[in-house]
Amino acid sequence: MSKSLSCRPHCAACCIAPSISSPIPGMPDGKPAGVSCIQLMDDLRCAIFGQPERPACCSGLQPSLEMCGTERHYALTWLAQLEIATAPDQGLPR
Repeated sequence: MSKSLSCRPHCAACCIAPSISSPIPGMPDGKPAGVSCIQLMDDLRCAIFGQPERPACCSGLQPSLEMCGTERHYALTWLAQLEIATAPDQGLPR
């Protein structure tokens, strides 16, 4: 059984790197990748953590060693690469 990982203080990579297509309080159209969520506080904590208004995609994202690594920069880079790899086809020629 693997040990669960806790969020790293002052990271917030998951509140910045990924796009969110569902409404967020204060961001009715969600947010683009690389933009800080409006609910991200100055201390890099979520203002609606644990609240029903928090989007399901945020609640479902759980810290893991693969995603978070050992430093914030790693998590930001990993999530940004995942965003690119999972982006919908923009009609570009292959």
